[in-house]
Amino acid sequence: MKVGTVTETKQNEYRVGLTPSNVKDYISHGHEVFVQAGAGAGASLPDEEYLAAGAKILPAAKDIWNICDMIVKVKEPLEAELPFIRENQIIYAYLHLAADRRLTEELLERRVKAVAYETIRDAAGGLPLLRPMSEVAGKLSIQVGARCLEKPMGGSGILLGGAVGVKNAECLIIGGGVVGVSAMKVAIGLGANVTIMDNNIDRLYYLDDVFGNRIQTLYSTPAAVEVAVMNADLVIGAVLVPGAKAPKLIKKEYLKQMKPGSVIVDVAVDQGGCCETSKITYHNDPTFVVDGIIHYCVANMPGAVSQTSTFALTNATLSYGLKIADMGLENAADADPGLKLGVNTYSGKLTCREVAEAFDMEYTPMVGNTTP
Repeated sequence: MKVGTVTETKQNEYRVGLTPSNVKDYISHGHEVFVQAGAGAGASLPDEEYLAAGAKILPAAKDIWNICDMIVKVKEPLEAELPFIRENQIIYAYLHLAADRRLTEELLERRVKAVAYETIRDAAGGLPLLRPMSEVAGKLSIQVGARCLEKPMGGSGILLGGAVGVKNAECLIIGGGVVGVSAMKVAIGLGANVTIMDNNIDRLYYLDDVFGNRIQTLYSTPAAVEVAVMNADLVIGAVLVPGAKAPKLIKKEYLKQMKPGSVIVDVAVDQGGCCETSKITYHNDPTFVVDGIIHYCVANMPGAVSQTSTFALTNATLSYGLKIADMGLENAADADPGLKLGVNTYSGKLTCREVAEAFDMEYTPMVGNTTP
């Protein structure tokens, strides 16, 4: 199979879909690898390293799209890339289609075989390709949230860890998954008073057992969320419904009850956001203010630490990518039910139930190694 990666076109996205080490692995399996010139520069991976690994360097993105059977990306294809996509071409990337009807329709119309990192599941039901970036985003959420609380950034001027004789900041984390726990660890380390909410009581028991009196656990209900955000200096939206739009747990009317200059970091914004006032922002202009509350809503947070993120992501995506290249998507999906769940569109059919439900569109499950 001809496998390729291109320079990401999303604003301030510096990650890359393949590393030079990945190139060697694909080639060792008998595949050809094509890399757009400069694709790895944002992650400090020069063309020379790709060439040494055996990749063929091509000058433009359209050259890669035109020649390759499978495109390995980080983020979804944007408007400028859509004309390059060919029928039955495999796109292997984060897609987040439940938050983007237009892209969903484009992939269906172009009869693309779209495999979404975020809906692939492992044998235990986990999300192995979402986990590494969730970890990075969770850790970053506290880092950027603490920065946004500083007065020059428009925040209330409170330090997460406080000072001797001065109260520590209140950090509320909504969601006890990978993002939430990663954020929680950093917030604890910085000395904040940490409250974590989830609607899974078993998860709260687990977190309470492991972290004890270093955190406060709360069962998530609409009333509990409303009270909790009123008391918080920093709110981390770490909500995830796999493959689906995030629920709007933080209502617009709550903002008027929050402390002026407090901060919401909505990590779920790439799935529509868990705050009603969230909208996608970018690293070069990451925040906006509504009712005196700072919102940080960058949809590709891990792109800011592109070298760490690229290696963490490709460590996870490589084995599935090799399986697709070695066996073909149909046989690979047939052999691995968790990979099959990652196939969001297939030759004009919408094959992800959660995306279909988000847009009230027809859902067609993959049966055997094809669709009916």
